[in-house]
Amino acid sequence: MFDKRNRWIITAIMAVAAFAFAGITIILPLTGAFQNPQTTAASPSAQADLEAQARGYELVLQREPNNETALRGLLEIRFQQQNKEAIIPLLEKLATLHPDQPDYSVLLAQMKQEAGDREGAAQAYRSVLETRPGDINALKGLSQLLLEEQRPQSAIGLLEDTLKKADEVNQVQPGSIDVNSVQVLLAEVYFQVGQADQAIALFDQVIQNNPQDFRPVLGKAMVLQAQGRNDEAQPLFASAAALAPDQYKDQINQLAASPSPSASPSSEAEVSPEPDTAVSPVPESPAPEANPEPTPAGQ
Repeated sequence: MFDKRNRWIITAIMAVAAFAFAGITIILPLTGAFQNPQTTAASPSAQADLEAQARGYELVLQREPNNETALRGLLEIRFQQQNKEAIIPLLEKLATLHPDQPDYSVLLAQMKQEAGDREGAAQAYRSVLETRPGDINALKGLSQLLLEEQRPQSAIGLLEDTLKKADEVNQVQPGSIDVNSVQVLLAEVYFQVGQADQAIALFDQVIQNNPQDFRPVLGKAMVLQAQGRNDEAQPLFASAAALAPDQYKDQINQLAASPSPSASPSSEAEVSPEPDTAVSPVPESPAPEANPEPTPAGQ
């Protein structure tokens, strides 16, 4: 079993990799207020301005409860204020207004998970998977929730079952389940529960099936690095960087330069990651406009 730091690193980068080609939701960038609160702290005057804007949106919603411009504007403000209690009902409303779009439901599940409502979070994730069994955001969120609940076999079973039904589901609706992305998630779970050999074997399988996909190459490199096999990991980091889109190359190179488990404590402290959160670190996408329609995730 690997130490906590190395498990966190592989979790973080695999979260990035898993979402890289899966379709990026337009809502998740709002969660940056929770990932990096030190960068979003506002002065008292700025906070007063935000609250004034919030009251304006609330007045609109009193007259028009389904006004989406007001709902999204208020949601963005509550994220900036890190007001979780106010965020959840807004997401519930938006999820109800858009039952055919999973983005709001996935983010609602993440926020409920952060708030300690694991049952509500699981229900929200599963509601997405009932109609979109291959939604990579929901699969990622639910598998991590199961791991938090010390249910590793359930997390593994969720992803294995998804892969088993992929052919049948994709025959009915082509592209519904991205097999490579689900396999990357499953390999991540294997690693998190200490089954490194299974993780490497699955990464190798994905590499063989899709040699141009940087994600399994990066995943294998991370596992080898965590095992202290840095000489084997470095060529894979280089390959992953060469295959990856430009927006990921710097991050991959930084990970390649991270100390191995045998590094000195002082060196490890210099790259100590931020505390993990329920919201996965995903690639940034453009900030939402006043009233756009959400883009389906996991397609």
